[in-house]
Amino acid sequence: MSVIVHIDCNAFFASCEIATQPELQHLPVVVANVNETGGGVILALNEKAKALGLKRGIPLFKIKNILSQHPVHVCPVDHKKYQRISQQIMHIVLRQAIVLDFRQYSVDEFFGTLPLNEPQEIRKYVQMVKDTITNESKIPVSCGCSSTYTLAKIATHYAKHYKGYKGICILTPDKRQQALSRLPVADVWGIGRSLQKKTAALNIVTAWDYACLPIENIQRDFGTQGLHTWQELNGIAGIQLNTHTQKQSIMQSRSFPRMLTSFSDLQKEISTFAVNCCTKLRAQNSLCRTVTLFIKTNRHRKDLAQYHNAKKCKLSNYTNDTAIISQAGLQLLEQVYHPDYQYKQAGIILSDIISAQGRQLDLFEENNYTKKNKLMKTIDSINAKFGDNTIHLAIQGNCDKDTIPDEK
Repeated sequence: MSVIVHIDCNAFFASCEIATQPELQHLPVVVANVNETGGGVILALNEKAKALGLKRGIPLFKIKNILSQHPVHVCPVDHKKYQRISQQIMHIVLRQAIVLDFRQYSVDEFFGTLPLNEPQEIRKYVQMVKDTITNESKIPVSCGCSSTYTLAKIATHYAKHYKGYKGICILTPDKRQQALSRLPVADVWGIGRSLQKKTAALNIVTAWDYACLPIENIQRDFGTQGLHTWQELNGIAGIQLNTHTQKQSIMQSRSFPRMLTSFSDLQKEISTFAVNCCTKLRAQNSLCRTVTLFIKTNRHRKDLAQYHNAKKCKLSNYTNDTAIISQAGLQLLEQVYHPDYQYKQAGIILSDIISAQGRQLDLFEENNYTKKNKLMKTIDSINAKFGDNTIHLAIQGNCDKDTIPDEK
């Protein structure tokens, strides 16, 4: 027997800022997508900021009075930093070799398994993992354990919101009804907006109400997704996270904190986008043949000249080689760039993607491809261990600067 372990970072963006700026430890902290005019929306905040009545999604201009009356520290969002710390947490847990089949579900969530079924033993080992994450990364986490992924996430919900659990909740079968009866069905993982409308219409209020529905009603009213959620709530595995769908396109884009006019500045950005896209391409063991680049001015600045353009090219062979794809992106940039505009956003898209196992090679290509593939994997491994862009293309310049990528 084994149990699913779910690890969720608490107020992750805000926690990352506090971890890297210890002087913020005792202050209300919010993270916002601050723009060049000082506006933006709150994306994350710590408990001290919540105590002031601040919430996610509130525009900064609406809370000017609170910001002026209290020592609230506003941090610009820094996705590069958050990805780096997320990878650090991955390596911390993998190095411990306690949680099996450990994987990242999102930037602040992870899943794994423990080959145990005794709650006391489970708590002992999860506590070791939790303490090590917090001590080494300075990021507080909450942990939930149960028989399915959905129940494990529900356990984490209780671990995070009820102090008595001390950050770890183990949801055993005998506690399932009590836990689900107290949880609104809208808070269940897998109940999207469309399903929420149906549950409201059918007077289904709690997760337990949903779990108690007859299976024929679930199949009739909620479809395959609803059925999988119903199974998970009833302790039956309905979700397989180890089945990854290969992305048919990979994009990396960025809304710049300040508008760019210099061709060399745009070159650095495009090269970084290409590097990040290639890392994702290799992570899913894929190759691509089409590269698309786009650039845009700031459509909100009506006082400035407007321009947007996009170009694509087809490579001679399928590849995941960073140098080749980056060079293609830079050649496309030369075609679309005009010096008379101020650019607010740019991006790279990789498409025409196939599995690396399906690539047809001739005798002369095979040796060169194998060598390059080993080199790329070695670079990925080093960057994963020591931080993004530890090894990078020279044209990327100083890779320690802030970035605000919009990933898809």
